[in-house]
Amino acid sequence: MARLTVRCSTLHAARQQIATRARSATELTQAYLRGLRSVEPAVQSFIMVDEEGALEQAAEVDRRVAAGEHLPLAGVPVAIKDNLCTKDLQTTAGSKQLRGYMPPYDATAVARLRAAGAVLVGKTNMDEFGMGSSCENSGFQPTFNPWDTERVPGGSSGGSASAVAANQCIVALGSDTGGSIRQPASFCGVVGLKPTYGRVSRYGLVAYASSLDCVGPFAHTVADAAAVLSVIAGPDTSDATSSHRPSEDFAAGLLPLDQLGSKPLAGRRLAVIQETTGEGVDPGVADALANAVSHLQSLGAEVDQVSLPSFAAGLPAYYVIAVSEASSNLSRYDGVRYGHRAEADELRSMYGKTRHEGLGSEVARRILMGTYALSAGYYDAYYKRAQQVRTLVQREMGAALQQYDALLCPAAPTPAYRLGEKTSDPLAMYKGA
Repeated sequence: MARLTVRCSTLHAARQQIATRARSATELTQAYLRGLRSVEPAVQSFIMVDEEGALEQAAEVDRRVAAGEHLPLAGVPVAIKDNLCTKDLQTTAGSKQLRGYMPPYDATAVARLRAAGAVLVGKTNMDEFGMGSSCENSGFQPTFNPWDTERVPGGSSGGSASAVAANQCIVALGSDTGGSIRQPASFCGVVGLKPTYGRVSRYGLVAYASSLDCVGPFAHTVADAAAVLSVIAGPDTSDATSSHRPSEDFAAGLLPLDQLGSKPLAGRRLAVIQETTGEGVDPGVADALANAVSHLQSLGAEVDQVSLPSFAAGLPAYYVIAVSEASSNLSRYDGVRYGHRAEADELRSMYGKTRHEGLGSEVARRILMGTYALSAGYYDAYYKRAQQVRTLVQREMGAALQQYDALLCPAAPTPAYRLGEKTSDPLAMYKGA
């Protein structure tokens, strides 16, 4: 497909235009909405677009800027993954179970974007309840990769990654439970940042696995992602798991290219995680990692290999923990309080029909696996042991990071694959995120 011309290549350029009155927030928003509409039929990044609301927000930003108010994201068009609550704006988590649900409040990350002057243009498509790695498990539609619409954009935040790659917005929010920001960012060629757990409040995020879920940004550049993280990070009294550390200017340490010198990484020690580069990794991915290592070495970094033996058990442990927590979290979708309710004459039948009609096959599969892992006879054998493996992985990574400044690994074992290529093989899908 023909790609959009980047009207404002970075968030910084857009902010400068608004601050200097070279362009109003309304004009910028109108331009992005036109571009969004022109490519949306080909990529299907959005579950819903709020054109009227976006223009109202932009007009309010123009008023605030004219009044002299400093807004760190003034007029910046932003897309929101549809598992983050938006006040009076449909939030479905990509599921028919929540079709038509209008939250009475904003998620903390969304509220902070609004306060900073960002303009929310719509809600992006996703694998249902975050369960998938290709954006083919949405209850509404698949999303296509803007670089090649016969391929997947990754998941579960595929809509957000696609929207940024197709220049339908400048930045977007996604969520990451086991790679759902990092993998689609890799597939779509944009920057995706999964913050440390708790750095960004989860309040208002539709839960998948509560001890793993993180909210983070997609952007065209590292500097743009850092600027968004500075806005959305920080403690939140509504989320007891949020970090008490205040936010900071995460872009402050980034230097312009012309100030870096020939060896900007001199003295830095990096290491490739050995267990992430062997069997099962596509040759193209291995080559891309090798090229990245060579480039880092040319910039002065010392790059070694480090072995983290517990990584082999990390993926199965992740899935046991994730599906177990999902089984607990998704039990609330029973048709009683909110969401879809099936017609039935008896309560038990209503529960069953509601979940059958509202939840997709992948969600049902993971709920069943999680319920099994949490059952009385298997809790110690599966969930408890997975938590022990999780601790081992944390300890090994912590020890490695005492020796190295950063650890390197592929974002996914394969490049973006063709739509439908893996939908009949759930185990192959699970290895990809």
